[in-house]
Amino acid sequence: MDLSLFADLAVNGLVIGGIYAVIAIGLNLQYGLMRILNIAHGEFLMIGAFLTFTLHTVTGASPLLWLPVVVALCFGGGLVLHRLVFRRLAATSKSLDQVEERSLIIGFGLMFILQNAANLIWGADIRGYDFMSEPLKYAGVVVTKNRLLVLFLAVAASVGLILLLQRTLLGKAVRGMLQSPLGAWLVGIDTQRLHPFVFALGIAMAGLAGSLLSMIYEVSPNIGETYTVMALIVITLGGLGSIGGSFAAAILLGLVESFGTHFTNPSLKMLLSYGIFVLILMTRPKGLFAK
Repeated sequence: MDLSLFADLAVNGLVIGGIYAVIAIGLNLQYGLMRILNIAHGEFLMIGAFLTFTLHTVTGASPLLWLPVVVALCFGGGLVLHRLVFRRLAATSKSLDQVEERSLIIGFGLMFILQNAANLIWGADIRGYDFMSEPLKYAGVVVTKNRLLVLFLAVAASVGLILLLQRTLLGKAVRGMLQSPLGAWLVGIDTQRLHPFVFALGIAMAGLAGSLLSMIYEVSPNIGETYTVMALIVITLGGLGSIGGSFAAAILLGLVESFGTHFTNPSLKMLLSYGIFVLILMTRPKGLFAK
């Protein structure tokens, strides 16, 4: 394998893994903290992608300028969704297992609602725009600018959130709740305020992943399901509640997909992902990075 091909596959795998990491970290926060299995999580990636596409094409301004706007809108939508749906679900459920079961059913409903809403607003056609697609050449390696930008932003967002959880008082509270919700409540952590914030943060991360995705790929209303599945695979591989584990597992999965599909067949992408998923479940049921 020559250097240019290796670099191309590596960058492609890192970009894919970076997007997986952003959306998976958001889902891991929701599921690990509140046992909310939001099957519609990927639809917020789709909404973030379409919002970025619309704002960019209507105004002509760089999608980078709209990135914080889309993240803020998704965060606000997450707060509203938690208040209207998931807060009541948690309050009326008798156990965490019941929260998981009921959230799964609600998630399916939300998934179809958001998909059909996107179809009504944007249509079923594939949408996309050209942004920083100029190639960069260095030592025989050719990489487009938008891929490098997306990789940088995805890694920065993931690492930034990890540092937030590790270095701040808010992060310590969230990690405490991830380890033991009852113990966190007993030591005085206000779980009633923290739950909606963390849920909305997870939705905002999905919206960010969608914005980044729209800069390099075309999008359609049905792309969310695939990314929800990949996020579930990532958090299983990385370990439930392990944010750093989700990041590492996402990068690993992206690289395996990139190199694996090149040397086998692109149609085997999902087979490779599910194969790794089953293998890890059989050998390390708690995930690669679970403590």
